[in-house]
Amino acid sequence: MEDKKNNKSSSLAFPSPENGMYDEEKQSSVSDSPAKTSRRKPGGWRAMPYVLGNETFERLASIGLLANFMQFLLTVFHMDQVSASNVLNIWSGVANFIPLLGAYISDAHIGRFWTIAFASVFEMLGMLTFTLIPWLPQLHPPTCNVGQQCKGPNKAQMGFLAMGLGFLSIGSGGIRPCSIPFGVDQFDSTTDEGRKGIASFFNWYYTSFTVVLIISLTLVVYIQDSVSWVIGFGIPTVLMFLSLILFFIGMKVYVYVKPEGSIFSSIIQVFVATHKKRKLKLPDERESNGIFYDPPIPEGSIVKKLPLTNEYRSLNKAAIVMEDDVNTDGTRSNKWRLCSIQQIEEVKCLLKIIPVWATGIICFTAMAQQGTFTMSQALKMDRHLGPKFQIPAGTLSVISMITVGIWLPIYDRLIVPSMRKITKIEGGITLLQRIGIGMVFSILSMVVAGLIEKVRRNSAIMNNSPDGIAPITVMWLAPQLILMGFAEAFNIIGQIEFYNKEFPENMSSVANSLFSCTVAVASYLSSLLVNILHTTTGGHGHPDWLTKDINAGRVENYYYVIAGLGVLNLFYFTYVARRYQYKTRLVVDDGIKSDVHELHDMKY
Repeated sequence: MEDKKNNKSSSLAFPSPENGMYDEEKQSSVSDSPAKTSRRKPGGWRAMPYVLGNETFERLASIGLLANFMQFLLTVFHMDQVSASNVLNIWSGVANFIPLLGAYISDAHIGRFWTIAFASVFEMLGMLTFTLIPWLPQLHPPTCNVGQQCKGPNKAQMGFLAMGLGFLSIGSGGIRPCSIPFGVDQFDSTTDEGRKGIASFFNWYYTSFTVVLIISLTLVVYIQDSVSWVIGFGIPTVLMFLSLILFFIGMKVYVYVKPEGSIFSSIIQVFVATHKKRKLKLPDERESNGIFYDPPIPEGSIVKKLPLTNEYRSLNKAAIVMEDDVNTDGTRSNKWRLCSIQQIEEVKCLLKIIPVWATGIICFTAMAQQGTFTMSQALKMDRHLGPKFQIPAGTLSVISMITVGIWLPIYDRLIVPSMRKITKIEGGITLLQRIGIGMVFSILSMVVAGLIEKVRRNSAIMNNSPDGIAPITVMWLAPQLILMGFAEAFNIIGQIEFYNKEFPENMSSVANSLFSCTVAVASYLSSLLVNILHTTTGGHGHPDWLTKDINAGRVENYYYVIAGLGVLNLFYFTYVARRYQYKTRLVVDDGIKSDVHELHDMKY
């Protein structure tokens, strides 16, 4: 890019061709010292023990710390379920919005390696903070027995908790948007071997992620619940420390991709340039030759050139070439006044996807209940397996993960090939159809959750035990969690694939950030619903639906509200999906995959 050609290396010793591997095929910029740069092969699988090892330990640490967080707030900090749910949802929202900032800092300033490195330090500090909270009596409320009036946290204790969550948010903001791209950077995507390596990396990444989830939701949660919160938080902290060491050990092996500017800057430039040229008249299509700024894609770039379209046509004004807009060498004189057709079409891709993105918020709101009110239900049910072993409440969400793990191979190996023969579509069904099926499962999960909660509460009231526990097994919650597992298998994976296929190649950070933003907005919506229902329901001597005593409340009505919103959202999604035009889609004809075509007439 012309606006970065004069960038010089920072005095900081960031990875460079001189102190680490530098893959020239991945760069359109050149080293400041070309003479000193020797061509070296990408890190490839030599870097994977360090990259995947770091990722595995980091995820095991962060998930192990937070898998049982709702119960920690309820039992150690003595919060009511509404306050605990608010803390969890607000923190989740912040942690999922910050990756946007992390992606910008990485792409525009310091690169992926140092973004992950600095973020890992903050993550380590956050985990250390959470290990100290249950360890030191001054940092948490005093313990209390059943039947006693429990004292809640004071301002200093809440402040220390907020500091720990802040550290973790900064950590996730740097690690989440950079971890997968940094792993992909280690392979040369211009070769068959490199592309196979990338595909294999994704398989190993998600396999290790599933294994980590199961370990975190079983072993680590059991230690926290049955042995000690200090040890249960201390183990993830030690693992995070090992992750940090392992990450730095691989420094001499990694490929370092230089930051070339953030796509977010390019998006803003399009809107600014459009505003400045808003009074210009767009030419007719037959007169548009040479009027629009359309430089070639840099040689070696993986980005495919996008043609000019008439969608959101007013944005095309940003590419109209006026006097003195272009220098003699073909570069722009002012990047905030003139944009290329490629930039404009990338922004159009974003605008086209936003209505689909918005439909995922309600679905994620349903999924978010697994870590809040589902856990509150579990704590008031019989969790015993045999006379001695008790299932930790935080472990129950592993049922959803097991459902996903069992279903995906069946879906991929049996159902997709069968559907492919009928529909002639590479994925068996379209990505939007897959997302829509996930929404249906999320609605069913909320309806079933409401029905089961009514049974649980009636049982608890009839039993009238001092601890309020219903004499029914916690496995009654399995149906709603299994249905939610199907929702995740269809909706979440469908969304990830949809964003990555429909965005241009250089907008992968935006694709990943959009997914995080969905989770963030869903967390805030969940918190908003909880507070509205907490303050508006009840009265006339009756407690509100989400009162502190779950047996006195009506949590099932909360689930039904989410299910109702899900039905309305499904109608909106159907309307949007039927009008969506795919960028590309693989079609199978007589068992042979065709090339990727522009299929603007193929919808939902």
